[in-house]
Amino acid sequence: MTFSADELLAILGFALVASLSPGPVNLLILTAGIGHGSARAMRLAVGSCAGFTLLLGVLAAGLGSVWQALPVLQWVLKAAGGGFVAWLSWKLLQDRGDWGAEAHGTAPGLMTAALMQWLNPKAWIASMAGLGIFTAGRGGLDMAVFTLTWGTVCFASACVWAWCGSHAGQWLADAGRRQLLQRGLAVTLMCSGVLMLLP
Repeated sequence: MTFSADELLAILGFALVASLSPGPVNLLILTAGIGHGSARAMRLAVGSCAGFTLLLGVLAAGLGSVWQALPVLQWVLKAAGGGFVAWLSWKLLQDRGDWGAEAHGTAPGLMTAALMQWLNPKAWIASMAGLGIFTAGRGGLDMAVFTLTWGTVCFASACVWAWCGSHAGQWLADAGRRQLLQRGLAVTLMCSGVLMLLP
């Protein structure tokens, strides 16, 4: 069985809404674009896409049943994800408008974005929802098509956030304005971490 054109359009719409909406990873990419430009933000976009696509593929291969059967695993993931987002928010609050360039000389790395996807309960929940809606009863080929389609949409969405951040950086050449925006992003990121912990 293969997906029809209508089903593929539905998958694309679902993936776009899930991937483009604000969340911890997208905010991190935006912030990297503001502080470091498009090249470094794109590195996070690649890491984000790779991490999410791998997560989706692993869930499609069967880990999803383990996730659903072990509520304690869900709690541990929420706690770890919330802690990780809190740490990133604190780092952002401490900076002077360049996301740690003085302390580290670089934006967060590719692995940071990939790890955030694995620690983000919303990524797990959205993945499980999408798999349940679109792939129930389907074979391995359809699972692969679904995973690669969503992974592609995820990358495109991350690129949008990277582009927005790098172009906002041109308007925010003043360090004070950039710092003020990053404070707002840090608070938003922390709020998204709190939402991750809610049932």
